Amino acid sequence: MTPEQYVQNKAAASGSSFYYAFLFLPRERREAITAFYAFCREVDDVVDEVRDPGVAGAKLDWWRSEVTQAFGGQSTHPVMRALMPYASRYQIGHQQLLDIIEGCEMDLRYDSYEDYEGLANYCHYVAGVVGEVSARIFGQQDKATSDYAHQLGLALQLTNIIRDVGEDARRGRVYLPQSELRQFGVTPEDIAQRRYGEAFTRLMRFQAERAHQAYDEALSLLPAADRRSQKPGLMMASIYRTLLTEIEADGFHVLHQRIALTPLRKLWLAWKVQALGRL
Repeated sequence: MTPEQYVQNKAAASGSSFYYAFLFLPRERREAITAFYAFCREVDDVVDEVRDPGVAGAKLDWWRSEVTQAFGGQSTHPVMRALMPYASRYQIGHQQLLDIIEGCEMDLRYDSYEDYEGLANYCHYVAGVVGEVSARIFGQQDKATSDYAHQLGLALQLTNIIRDVGEDARRGRVYLPQSELRQFGVTPEDIAQRRYGEAFTRLMRFQAERAHQAYDEALSLLPAADRRSQKPGLMMASIYRTLLTEIEADGFHVLHQRIALTPLRKLWLAWKVQALGRL
């Protein structure tokens, strides 16, 4: 299997909404973003699939070494072999990849965050940096687009956290800020035991409003000069914001299930952005 086949399989097997946004890119950019996304999946899977924190930490250290070696011309993993030909062309930095690994390692050190400031810092590493790299691959021309991409990454990650509250709790993690749980009268035990109620609904409505604000701010930051090149990000915004509204319409019943859009609906939302150039 070639490195290119490996990253394509990795991206397709994930079933992620990101995959639908890649479909409309020119071949070279599609190959670059697919390789980058496969890298993100590889390091994220270390934390999600390896139960022993010590082993997971050692694997992430291996990835740090692999990234450093790859930028020195000595890559060994198929993901890095597929990604490195595009690193210079799209200004993908060594430190950016290390930052993404750092974000994944935060899941080994923290199972909760006291306040939103701490959560936002986590989101910077696992989503904001990803957004910045993706914007460059999509064809960024205006420096200000980095601010849009970072804010959009935050919005997407906040949506992920809302969707995955129950699933994350079963892994021993509660990303919702502890101070906000106390503010609304919800305990980590309520979430772990799947206890719905008015307090939980109010808490989740608060989280959803914050995510919507993040989408609005992101869209307001996108320079007109890059609106066309950044269509894949706008596709992601459309898919994830639609998912968020579905979760709201379902009454935030996220403790016992993972609400998702069908593949056909994701493709339709992505196509609409491609055809119309807007959400």
